[in-house]
Amino acid sequence: MAVDEQSAQSSRPSQSVEAAAAAMYYRVAPGYNVNVRSGPGTQYRVVRVLPLSAQVPIFCQKPGETVAGPYGTSRVWDNIGVGEYVSDTYVKTGSDGYVAPRCA
Repeated sequence: MAVDEQSAQSSRPSQSVEAAAAAMYYRVAPGYNVNVRSGPGTQYRVVRVLPLSAQVPIFCQKPGETVAGPYGTSRVWDNIGVGEYVSDTYVKTGSDGYVAPRCA
């Protein structure tokens, strides 16, 4: 491989950076510090807490524990990062259903 070809490949963004750029961002319900969990339910550990007025990307969604929140009751959980899930009831997606592909 030529040197120019190598440097061109190494300067390309990684797939995760491209995925982050392609993800839609949504606002978290105003007035809430939302727990980010390691899986789609309240029985999973809290990995961090979102600050007030946060915006989150939704990479994929999956069914999990049913939760009631400011945007209704749902069992849809949003994947906002590797090993990071929030209940869709705390994210203003404009839909009661799925707005992203289902997580594998």
